[in-house]
Amino acid sequence: MFDWFAFQTGATAFLIAFVAAIVFFSAFKFLYQLVTPYHERDLIRQGNSAAAIALGGALIGYVLPLASALSHTVSLPEFAAWALLAGVIQIVSFIVVSRLVYKALAARIEAGEMAAGIYLASISIGVGLLNAACMTA
Repeated sequence: MFDWFAFQTGATAFLIAFVAAIVFFSAFKFLYQLVTPYHERDLIRQGNSAAAIALGGALIGYVLPLASALSHTVSLPEFAAWALLAGVIQIVSFIVVSRLVYKALAARIEAGEMAAGIYLASISIGVGLLNAACMTA
């Protein structure tokens, strides 16, 4: 028999978690684009695939630990703390890679060089996977 009350309780918790995740996702995207020295929105509108891949990788790299935090936390404040930490780690990894490891990265992405976009996306996704795995402990 269908338990309507249990469904309502679960659906409410789902909606709260989903909205919180969307808010954090949107905030991360906004802040990440502030940190990058290029303007992803303009580059993507101009057809720059390297910028689209790099941004997509950063977003996936952030969503992976966000999903892990959603499945491993029991409260909204705890989820928020993990979501914040995941965003900081992702942004710091961009700063380290683009300013210390591969200084020409931003210019190459602006120039539309796919190799640079794929490289940055790969780093972002890798960092996100590690970040998500570390949240299971």
